[in-house]
Amino acid sequence: MLRIGNVHLLYAIRFFQHLIPAYVIERLFWEQRGMTIQMVVYAEMIFAATIVLSELPTGIIADKWGRKRLIVVTALMGCLEFLILVFATEFWHFALVVFLAAIGNAATSGAETALLYDTLLAERREREFEKILGRLNALDIAATILAALSGSLLADRFGFEFNYWLSLGAMAVSLFLTAALAEPVQESRKPERPIPIGEYVTTSLRFFRSNPGVALVLLSGMTMGAAVNYVDEFWQTHLDRLGIPVVLFGVFSAGIFLLRLPGSLFAYKLLERFGTRPMLLTILGAMTVSFAWLAWSRDYDGLAALFLVSLFAGMIEPIASGYLQHRIGSDMRATMGSFQSLGENAVLMLSGLGFGYYSSQYDIFGGFGFIAAMCGAFLLFFAFSSRNLIERGASG
Repeated sequence: MLRIGNVHLLYAIRFFQHLIPAYVIERLFWEQRGMTIQMVVYAEMIFAATIVLSELPTGIIADKWGRKRLIVVTALMGCLEFLILVFATEFWHFALVVFLAAIGNAATSGAETALLYDTLLAERREREFEKILGRLNALDIAATILAALSGSLLADRFGFEFNYWLSLGAMAVSLFLTAALAEPVQESRKPERPIPIGEYVTTSLRFFRSNPGVALVLLSGMTMGAAVNYVDEFWQTHLDRLGIPVVLFGVFSAGIFLLRLPGSLFAYKLLERFGTRPMLLTILGAMTVSFAWLAWSRDYDGLAALFLVSLFAGMIEPIASGYLQHRIGSDMRATMGSFQSLGENAVLMLSGLGFGYYSSQYDIFGGFGFIAAMCGAFLLFFAFSSRNLIERGASG
């Protein structure tokens, strides 16, 4: 009963946490409230730095004191974000919002997957992890599409602020649902002695050193996750360069996320058929070709590359996260999940330097070219380094 309750609650929580009509007009709303482009860049830097600094501590806290508490914190932070944004007029208001968003993001990154896996483990159904995680991702994609399509219409009719009140309502529902989650049985067992934070870090690093295959799979997930982020953040700029009118942006946004559904839903099936290493090689190859295509093309055919990235993006998290979760113990599950999120944000920050430089030199196409080179270099590294390190099956 515990497994069924938690899984269905997580489905509903994911849906409402992504049913956010504010996101489709976010930049316009911020500009309306006085946020210049430079101010937005500063805010994004605050977000990234906070994520990197808080990922590991929140993962450790989740392992020491329970996953549910961290998931509740995430929902509470989400409510505070939109409540502040409704009345925000100064830069420090927006800076506080991105700080809270980063804390909430870090709090849930390891805790949610850990709670899901331990819930399934309690019922001896841990082999279903990739399938259920894929369904969770599919639900948040569906909610994002619904919010994008309806949000632009609602904002046009009722104004930007109306979307933020609706988003606050969705996050409030999510907060209510998180309170009903139950800690899996494994989490009720307290350690005989308090485990120092330094021991968590040392144990985690030792685990990666003794399991190079897991480290390599996670590194591939971090690299590809960071690459996909540049499509999520700059597809609007790409469409603008092609002369596509803004009125069609909502349709493109829905299409980009809709294409991620098959990968999220069926990654576990493909994993069972082909294995981890062939799947990662295929996705890395597709990412390299797609970003090279985006860099080279100055015409509408580049949209096909944009859609190709989205098609493969949905497979990344179920494969990488599943490979990790099947190979770690419950007492370190959230901490190790936070390592994965921390690493992706670190790769994102480092690659951002190159992306920003080449975008300033050759517009957005130069930035995509840099990401293509990054993916291509990692593809070669992964192809040679992963031999005999990565097990075929998801569960090992």
